Amino acid sequence: MTVTNATASDATASDATASTDSSLFEQAIGRYNAGASAGELIPDFLAITQQAPRQSAGWTCLAWLQLLDGQPLEALRAARTAVKLNPQDPQARINLSLAMLETGAKGVREHIEIVQRVMVMAPELATELQESIADGLQRRPGWAALEKVKAWIDG
Repeated sequence: MTVTNATASDATASDATASTDSSLFEQAIGRYNAGASAGELIPDFLAITQQAPRQSAGWTCLAWLQLLDGQPLEALRAARTAVKLNPQDPQARINLSLAMLETGAKGVREHIEIVQRVMVMAPELATELQESIADGLQRRPGWAALEKVKAWIDG
């Protein structure tokens, strides 16, 4: 779960409540990076999204964790919210594409094309996305939807 610069800045607003939310967010990201399972972290991100419902980073991470944990319908809702809040976030669009593939929803191509355009315009984000995909395949080996998305964006 890579938090892109756009999503990371979304998680760090200036008022006191946002500071607390950011702290919870950073702690949960730290636990993820230390190897905590998706199932352990989902309650944290549910709390984060309840406390800061307009913070796209929380929704993006929640969707990723739900996908890793085999909860595609829940992930679809979270990913749609993340994309609505931050349409430029390629990780949110990848998560939405994965959830759509796993639930049989239509419209995946549009999101993949947007991710491809972002990757061309922002190579640093492309590197972060590749790291996120590698992480997902390590945490959930044989993840067919992620393998498909990886092949499409590698184009």
